[in-house]
Amino acid sequence: MRTTDARTCLLDEHGSTDPVGSARGERNTRWVLGLTLVTMVVEIAAGAAYGSMALLADGWHMGSHAAALTITVFAYWYARRHADNPRFTFGTGKVPALGGFASATALAIVALLMAVECVERLLSPVPIAFDQALLVAVVGLVVNLASAWLLHSPGGGHAHDHNLQAAFFHVLADALTSALAIAALLAGRSLGWTWMDAAVGLVGAVVIARWSTRLIASTSRVLLDADVDPRTVATIRDTLEEGTADRVVDVHLWRTAPGHLAGLVSVVTHEERGPEHYKAMLSRLESVGDELGHVTVEVRRCGPAQPRAV
Repeated sequence: MRTTDARTCLLDEHGSTDPVGSARGERNTRWVLGLTLVTMVVEIAAGAAYGSMALLADGWHMGSHAAALTITVFAYWYARRHADNPRFTFGTGKVPALGGFASATALAIVALLMAVECVERLLSPVPIAFDQALLVAVVGLVVNLASAWLLHSPGGGHAHDHNLQAAFFHVLADALTSALAIAALLAGRSLGWTWMDAAVGLVGAVVIARWSTRLIASTSRVLLDADVDPRTVATIRDTLEEGTADRVVDVHLWRTAPGHLAGLVSVVTHEERGPEHYKAMLSRLESVGDELGHVTVEVRRCGPAQPRAV
């Protein structure tokens, strides 16, 4: 027989996570973050020293994903540290969105500065130490592939950890940028196409800018409580109204963490039904794509009875 205390009930309702899987994910992400930061510093320094914009772009692109990995690690730590802090009414689920917004804004500025530098290099080429730059770029690619393997391994919990899954795809994008830098440096060394280096650097700047603007858009929607799918609202409304004369007159949903929603639903009914009846109906929903927690249901009856809410 399984004994359930009040805290376990709360964790079950609001989306508990596997502590073992989270610990593994945090540990693996810390290793990948360390590798990424070291490689980023080496690539940026080597790109500046050897005159390679492609290598410099790859280094800054790794920096963009190092920021994402930092947010992932910080989210693990902060959520664990403040799990029981009553000051956070709906938990700490929006911390990653806030950090992501700040990082993405800074990286968008970096992308703009890189693009300007690449255009200047296209107009006024500079000598490139291809052999040295190639060596650093290959090392960067190897680090990216190793990091992807580490994040995707069963021990990393990639299949069940959305934070880790996002970090995994960021690292794959790093590997692609490293491969482009290698191709540009090979073309410059073998064919004399030195312009390829600056051109690929410009492509890297565009990649960073697109990733940054998309992250700004997605995190802004979370921070402004504007990222809930309208189909989720429609599904809730249809579920509560189906086969009855009840009418859902108001639905407010907001995200408290990735995959978790809180909500306020107001129902008008002629029946003697309490809020628990409607909450039970919502608990059986499987098609909304998110878990519903912290749901308040207000029942308004067509009569003298006063509304009740839980």
